Amino acid sequence: MSATHDTRIKRLKRLVAVLPPAGTGQEHCPDGQRLLTVLGEDYGTGDEKARRRSLQLDLKDLVEEGRIEAANPGGKPRHYRRAGADPEDAPLLWHYTLQQIQDLVADAVPRRQLNRIWERLLAEDVGPRLDRDRLRIVPDTLRLQPVELYQDVLMAVITALANGLALEVRYRRAGKDPAPARLHPQALVQRGPIPYLLALKNHEEAPVRFYALHRMLSATALVNVCARQAEDFDLDVAIAEGVIDFGQGDWIDLELRVRGYLTDLLTVCPLEPGQRWKDEPDGTGFDIRVWATLPSTGQLLRWLLGAGDNVEVVSPAELRQTVAVQAAKMAGIYGTACGAAVSGAAGVSGASD
Repeated sequence: MSATHDTRIKRLKRLVAVLPPAGTGQEHCPDGQRLLTVLGEDYGTGDEKARRRSLQLDLKDLVEEGRIEAANPGGKPRHYRRAGADPEDAPLLWHYTLQQIQDLVADAVPRRQLNRIWERLLAEDVGPRLDRDRLRIVPDTLRLQPVELYQDVLMAVITALANGLALEVRYRRAGKDPAPARLHPQALVQRGPIPYLLALKNHEEAPVRFYALHRMLSATALVNVCARQAEDFDLDVAIAEGVIDFGQGDWIDLELRVRGYLTDLLTVCPLEPGQRWKDEPDGTGFDIRVWATLPSTGQLLRWLLGAGDNVEVVSPAELRQTVAVQAAKMAGIYGTACGAAVSGAAGVSGASD
């Protein structure tokens, strides 16, 4: 057997191995372009047309042999899947699947980016995949219903942002009449149930402002007007500094006393990579003391208030005062008569394994 023939046999086996099993729906079956991406150098590194022709020849031969089939016969582009079980391919398929899972886990786990694993497993069209009947991502906070948007507005915003165009809008600020504005989109952020456009306004050079999409009554992408780019704007930096949560993003040295369900939670899911903690002395009423450095944002404040009496802010003093004021306002709403009932319920407020 020639080396060239042997190489092609191995390539065909790999090609069959990466295809999903018989019966898989078209939406989860790869087309030729996707297969070229997945198989990489199996089809060389030269001319794209030559690589595509080699792949098409392999696909044609495998279809004729009955080993694979088109999931959408007659459609363009064709999507492929295996035609049935092939005992010869079982070891190779198993090895390939294990390698894909290993690569996925090795990339995400050290960085604590588990969401990347779940997203890939739910969306992958080639390789290991879990559908919504076997994998579900459940939020740990109350989820409000998404805001209602004008369809034309959303289309215009996406068009402008994707093509680097300016946007003409009629925008209704809270408590004010609608007014026209020319926006220069920089980024789009979904914060909770509301999407926001980050943009420069009219002729302003700064700052980048937030515009809630549900407050846009109309929007038009200006096909002949390029959007101006804000100097040094970086979405990752904005998120890291807490700007996306409408805080100033000032970094603080946070010190907490923690008890109850939060004790286990913060020892395995730290607030930030450099978090430290130690046991509290007996008789203090708390289990551990925690130190962390992170941005002071509205998100942090809401989390602290949501923890109830399972957490005490020790420092910084300004944040401790803010939490104390908010807690006093809440107590004023509910009154002191229910204090005993609230204390009794606090022990089960976050109980879970």
